[in-house]
Amino acid sequence: MPIHAGVVQTQDPAERIRLSADYFEEINRELRRRGVRPIGHFSVAKYLLGRPDTEGRPGDGFFKFYNELWDETELGPKPVADPLDLLSKNRDGTPYVSFDTDAAPYGVYWGCLSNPDWRRVLKAWVKRGIERGLDGFQINYFYRVDCHCRYCVRRFKAHLASRYDPEQLRGRFGIEDLEAHQFSEIVSRHPPSETTPLRLEMQLFSDLINKEAFDEVFHQYGRSLKPDLITSVWGHSSQDFGNPPTGNNDERMMLPSELWGKDESYLWYCLGRQEPTLQLRYIRGAFDDKPYTVCHYERVKIRASMAELMANGGAPMARYIDFTDPAARKEFVRYYRFLKRYDSVFRANRPYGEVLLAHPRSHNHQGRLLPAMTAFQEIGNHLMDRHVLFDVIPDEIIRPEQRTAYRRVYEIESAEEMETETFSDLSRFEAPTTVRVSASRPAGGGEVTLHFVNYGREPGPEGYAGTGIADENPIAVDGVGVDFVVPPGSRVVKVDSLSPERPDPQPVEFQVEAGRLRFTMPEFLVYGMARIHLEGAAASQPPTMRRERQLSSRRSGE
Repeated sequence: MPIHAGVVQTQDPAERIRLSADYFEEINRELRRRGVRPIGHFSVAKYLLGRPDTEGRPGDGFFKFYNELWDETELGPKPVADPLDLLSKNRDGTPYVSFDTDAAPYGVYWGCLSNPDWRRVLKAWVKRGIERGLDGFQINYFYRVDCHCRYCVRRFKAHLASRYDPEQLRGRFGIEDLEAHQFSEIVSRHPPSETTPLRLEMQLFSDLINKEAFDEVFHQYGRSLKPDLITSVWGHSSQDFGNPPTGNNDERMMLPSELWGKDESYLWYCLGRQEPTLQLRYIRGAFDDKPYTVCHYERVKIRASMAELMANGGAPMARYIDFTDPAARKEFVRYYRFLKRYDSVFRANRPYGEVLLAHPRSHNHQGRLLPAMTAFQEIGNHLMDRHVLFDVIPDEIIRPEQRTAYRRVYEIESAEEMETETFSDLSRFEAPTTVRVSASRPAGGGEVTLHFVNYGREPGPEGYAGTGIADENPIAVDGVGVDFVVPPGSRVVKVDSLSPERPDPQPVEFQVEAGRLRFTMPEFLVYGMARIHLEGAAASQPPTMRRERQLSSRRSGE
């Protein structure tokens, strides 16, 4: 049967599956020949589309695949005879089904990650994906719904019993007899304004189950087949705290710090349409500065979106670039060439903040998400508008030596003092509030790199959001004044400015007086960079680095 551009020309379902798999295996082989490591997209729970078998009508979608098209020569024996035994269940035992207009006319069914048989299905797919030439998986829909299957009920009761004695269960949750108790719900993420102590336990349980399934399927089993298997959960984060499921700021926010991101090769988060700076710094600090990227829902401010990732230690994705638009493609190529040319500046660099902003993850664990995150945003926005160089680390993992390495540490309780704070002993930047400033140190040391991201643009007619890069219309920034505190024991050798539009280093005149470096940043359009070359103590690693993770960070960034 012929294959044209990945479309299999046959009506036989089994043959379509086989030929499509052969096609992608060939694609994987060609990618690897060109030095690329192919990553497969893997959905683990949601979006099992179709209709189960009924009297007089055979099933379709996932149910037809499982009943008729599961190839045991490729996937091994079926874990169970009936696919309904793999699914999340309502209280009455019927399959949990949701509806999505994009999936119509099918219902959306959910595999249950607590179910060991569903995990066996996932393992069969992992094995075959590796055999087909994949180097790793980008894994999404690690979701637990309000499932009442026997596995979820039993595991949730065991979770509660391991954390609370009978008196605590009675007093805290009103549960008189845990073994006999019938739960009206076992939810996971939920509106923060509607949280309760029991719902927080349900969310913690859900995050733990998801992580357990992830580790069992991909890290324990997958890496037993391929030790260097690349893994990453496709997560979501948002500043819209009142809108589940992204209303929790971080879909796995209840995970204990020792499990958050553990053993993942890199992080992938989808963000909202808001400016992502605070979220990027949270991801970077929470993940101990290992590699990450984000899917920013931005179709217009494409250059600003890519620049913000570059400035904050991430890999720019620009998911919403229209590659068929020559203007958009031109900027995408320009920015990636800039990133490649200055690989030594970006790869495995470390953040260089003078101030630390503590992310209130411990408060979120206690159900105080709305007030805590509101204060966090208020402080973070104030620091960004004042162009303070700051890092973000979750409060529960900040070590004492990290606190002393910064000139100041701000907690969410610091909101009131921000209005009178002068920041006189910190670096200062004369720039409009539409410019965001950050700093980093290359892995090789020897410099501090200043990053400037300009969001200033002509917005267009009122109410018009724009449709593509033609509506980005950035307004160039000129004359940004820099008054930078030189790291103690260091001497400034030279300062270069550069940008994607002007990638060749341009020497900048500067003065150093009383430990402060002063210069004026030349004009830049969206992204400007100043490389401050130093001699002395600055060539060493920054004091906030977690040295035990340094090797893995660099290896993951290769």
